[in-house]
Amino acid sequence: MLKEIFIGLSQNQVLNQAARKYGLRLGAQSVVAGTNLAEAILSMKELNAQGISCTVDNLGEFVCKEEEAQAAKDQILEVIQAIREHHLDAHISIKPTQLGLDIDYNLCLNNVREIVAKATQYDLFVNIDMEDSKHLQPTFDLLDDLSIEFDNVGTVIQAYLYQALEYLEKYQDYRIRIVKGAYKEPEDIAFQNKEDIDDNYIKLIEWHLLHGKFTSIATHDHRVIDHVKQFVKKHAIPNDKFEFQMLYGFRKEMQYKLAEEGYHFCTYVPFGSDWYGYFMRRLAERPQNLNLVAKQVFNRKTNTVLGVAAGAFIVGRLIKSNWKKRK
Repeated sequence: MLKEIFIGLSQNQVLNQAARKYGLRLGAQSVVAGTNLAEAILSMKELNAQGISCTVDNLGEFVCKEEEAQAAKDQILEVIQAIREHHLDAHISIKPTQLGLDIDYNLCLNNVREIVAKATQYDLFVNIDMEDSKHLQPTFDLLDDLSIEFDNVGTVIQAYLYQALEYLEKYQDYRIRIVKGAYKEPEDIAFQNKEDIDDNYIKLIEWHLLHGKFTSIATHDHRVIDHVKQFVKKHAIPNDKFEFQMLYGFRKEMQYKLAEEGYHFCTYVPFGSDWYGYFMRRLAERPQNLNLVAKQVFNRKTNTVLGVAAGAFIVGRLIKSNWKKRK
């Protein structure tokens, strides 16, 4: 039930606007690397100093105007330039809807093409993030079209989809990030049971490690990580064929430990004022993440705690209201 509530909240444009007004005081500062590029650069430098690479996401959602999509493209081009100028070990993750996919496919394609072309100049990789199922095929179409010109693009395969292995087989020659999935999808296309999703996740990881070009294993689950360690050892899979990925702000000690052990490690670094939808999906993925947020926030100054308390009250009222509507 909590997952459905947080997914519903993540899609609320009114709340998204309110979140921009109040900054990161609702607790998201623990999992978002700042509201501007300068703050994100500092966060990436700190991670690089620990031997950790980054994939950076300039957050943005609910794009329904061409000028908004163009502005998002320009901001991402600035990120690429900053990576170059600051000699960061980082690459780009982008969301097609932020770049106009819901407005016009060709608009989005042209925006993404400009980003990928700029990244190519600096030998940077661009990952096309996967969103909900209604954007699944258009996102694959973007990858297909861009691959005619470029070889520095890849995408994400979501383990909760029944057809995930088919997608993985089709795109085995690409750099692929494998995730469990963060959206609420219907029973006719996606597993609903956690155990089924976990089993499929392991199946996809193993298959791509054996057959794929490069595998990004996005998980905070130490059991999955331990399984992968044993699997790559058993099958003599070299470290340069895969990496572990985690989200910024989650399980920092484990991130540092894996990097120290010699594994390639990449942290997903989101930043920007449009953080609300991202934050709510992190709570939807794993409601226990609320504990992480609370633990980190309540170690801060009193005024921050009061801000979070107010935010928690607002979210509580919204959940209550949402529940009444569902009854």
